[in-house]
Amino acid sequence: MKNNIKVERAIKGLTQEDLANKVAVSRQTINAMEANKYVPSTVLALKIARVFGKPVEDIFMLEETD
Repeated sequence: MKNNIKVERAIKGLTQEDLANKVAVSRQTINAMEANKYVPSTVLALKIARVFGKPVEDIFMLEETD
């Protein structure tokens, strides 16, 4: 699953640590998601989308291999 977390963080001026604190996960979790090494739970994906004020589909995109 691809995502736009890094881009959205830059737009909002958030660090990985800032976003992690807002959604109650570690900075390492945010880093792993940005590197496409970790697929978030539905709840976490919804929390991240809420922080950015966008629909989940604007942040996370399924790939053909998903």
